[in-house]
Amino acid sequence: MREITLSQAVNEAIAEEMRRDPTVFIMGEDVAEAGTPFKVLSGLVEEFGTTRVIDTPISEPGFVGLAVGAAMTGARPIVDLMFGDFIYLVMDQLCNQAAKQHYMSGGKLKVPMVLRTNMGATRRSAAQHSQSLQALVAHIPGLKVAMPSSAYEAKGLMKTAIRDNNPVVIFEDKLMYQDKAPVPEEEYLIPFGVANIKREGTDITFIATSSMVQVAEKAADILAKEGISAEVIDPRTIVPLDEATLIESVRKTSRAIVIDEGHQSYGVTAEIASRLNEKAFYHLDAPVLRMGAMDVPVPFSPALEDVTVPTPETVAANARKLCAGEMIDAA
Repeated sequence: MREITLSQAVNEAIAEEMRRDPTVFIMGEDVAEAGTPFKVLSGLVEEFGTTRVIDTPISEPGFVGLAVGAAMTGARPIVDLMFGDFIYLVMDQLCNQAAKQHYMSGGKLKVPMVLRTNMGATRRSAAQHSQSLQALVAHIPGLKVAMPSSAYEAKGLMKTAIRDNNPVVIFEDKLMYQDKAPVPEEEYLIPFGVANIKREGTDITFIATSSMVQVAEKAADILAKEGISAEVIDPRTIVPLDEATLIESVRKTSRAIVIDEGHQSYGVTAEIASRLNEKAFYHLDAPVLRMGAMDVPVPFSPALEDVTVPTPETVAANARKLCAGEMIDAA
């Protein structure tokens, strides 16, 4: 099987769906000739032209509103939001309009729209271009939220999202665009709400999202040398969430750490940990531990930024303590 980058995988998925369905188009800032600042969409405008790969003004509320209207009237727009931090600007269009139209119309209207954006710190992009805000939209009924952890997931989830009749938000980690992974040449889709057990284990479960999957896998490698067997699970989508797979794993291992790059308080880790406590409590030998980003604005200083997010070493250290029955400082 060939290996391609996450960036190439996203590009392939969008191109294939645009060839398959003439109602699919993409719009956003610098998506045409520039191919986005990360060059993810390079080459699409040459094939599909400027009527389907549309550069927009710097007005996120405006072009997301246009996409919602286009989706309601028969198109399947993909909105490129240059940085995930800009999601604050489009909350009304996304959370009040796109997420609610199907419900408010009694099922008569649908909004088959994809909003693709990015997340992730440690790129030295400072506090307004480094946030991981997936918890904000996961809180809103009517939206689906996908978080690919590799090129394979990025392509399969994107194709599923484009064909979904509901609004979908996809968060891609900006530091992973050049990471390579095996991706089939033949067509495939990854269904939403189906987690992937990346590595089987017996002593502790790591539930990790996006780039934190790689952090969890590296932590599992560290622990394996010490005789601790860690199971690593990638939920792939946090809405819908594959509860059954997560609960089954925790019932087997009796311990769990949930790892997400969003801020720890009131975030994805808290929601998943809460569900595990509710539905696997009597199988737990230790409290479910949450590991997210520090509750501070993302620093620009490399020395400070690097310690704000979970690392393989910090995950492994906490796993050792859980498996040894030691108390962990919640702070």
